[in-house]
Amino acid sequence: MEPLAPAHPTWVMLLIAAVAVAVLLVLIAKVKLHPFISLVLVSAVTAVAAGIPVADVPAAMLAGFSATIGSVALLVAFGVMLGRLLEVTGGAQVLADTLIGAFGEKRAPLALGVAALIFGFPIFFDAGLVVFLPIIFAVARRFGGSILIYALPTAGSFAAMHAVVPPHPGPVAAATELGGDIGLTLLIGVPVAVLAWYPGAYLVGTRLGARYNPEPANIFANDDADASESGAAPPPFATVVLLLALPLVLIGLNTIVSTLIAAGTVSEDATWASAMILIGQTPIALLITVLVAIFVLSPGRFPIGRASDILDKALGPICAIILITGAGGMFGGVLRISGIGEALSTSLSGLGLSLIVQAFLISTLLRVAQGSATVALTTTAGLISTQVAAAGLGNFDIALLVFAIAAGATVLSHVNDSGFWLVSRFFGMDVITTLKTWTVLETTLGLSVFVIASALWIVVP
Repeated sequence: MEPLAPAHPTWVMLLIAAVAVAVLLVLIAKVKLHPFISLVLVSAVTAVAAGIPVADVPAAMLAGFSATIGSVALLVAFGVMLGRLLEVTGGAQVLADTLIGAFGEKRAPLALGVAALIFGFPIFFDAGLVVFLPIIFAVARRFGGSILIYALPTAGSFAAMHAVVPPHPGPVAAATELGGDIGLTLLIGVPVAVLAWYPGAYLVGTRLGARYNPEPANIFANDDADASESGAAPPPFATVVLLLALPLVLIGLNTIVSTLIAAGTVSEDATWASAMILIGQTPIALLITVLVAIFVLSPGRFPIGRASDILDKALGPICAIILITGAGGMFGGVLRISGIGEALSTSLSGLGLSLIVQAFLISTLLRVAQGSATVALTTTAGLISTQVAAAGLGNFDIALLVFAIAAGATVLSHVNDSGFWLVSRFFGMDVITTLKTWTVLETTLGLSVFVIASALWIVVP
């Protein structure tokens, strides 16, 4: 459903959004109404208040819900299945032990974060986080303390790569809209993401994790007798790494082939190219990985016929997570369709500020107003594209603008962001704790990216 023209003046639209968020926080944090019910209720009332025709309100709500469920449900389901298989066979513990042996116990959060930076190169935030969940839980179980000490730096790694580095969709769309070079954006984006992650996600995440200690339900708890009764040794470290790397390779092949087709090097009608693109789609790549994991991990550990029972135990606990995440997407979708983004665009496009500051501020306000980082990235790029073309900027400066936009699209994740709910539910945090941890980390990460981009903007001629 396309965004509508704003039904009220800009200040009224922003007031509606602010009141909606406030009411949602009260319902969840104070009244203790279930987050799923709260999000659906507030989405419906907000749609009416924002001027969406009453007959279109259900369609507006379902548009955001179905879009989020469509992108999240398969990734979460297959990712948790893979995680469950690794957990019950001892693979997650093998990987955790090896990482800790290489980095040392005190550097366990750093080890997880570095591994996530590597795996986060081609994998989307939500898929990468889900695949790493059993490893996070295994490390936390071994060393004790708050799970957030390990979870926040790891989630921050995936967030940094997803926001800044192609082939992730946000930076690709922004670079394309601004007429930049995606290859150069990639080359510069990797060091920018890593440099921003260390202070903005690792240092902040470990300190926040030490301060807050939620008690999440371990959806990978190894209570499955079928997997352990044989007494078989856990899978080798190399096998575990290959299983985790398989979706990365498949998705990477998709990216390479798509790039070659766009450059005209490979014909889009080539059968092999279509096949590579198909198996490199994230849900298909994870499906293939789960099937491979079943057949690779089962010998001597569990009968193939018992795999369904193992996987059933993985799917049960995530139903609420998927529904709440979808409802968060519904709320953000209603805010987008209501025209709040359009209202902001009209009022902010003429700001008399430095182009890189303007890009950051517009992206930040769009992110806060409607929740979607990708929408904030693409909309902001479209708003400033005329100014960029008129300024005759080179590819390096355009890449810095992409990073500034990505920084704004990262900060202040809150209740209208489906990723907020994903992190909240997986790690057992209530809304207030998630605001004090994940929102803060996303903000410091985004600000770190912006500081680096701004410094390069000033220093490099």
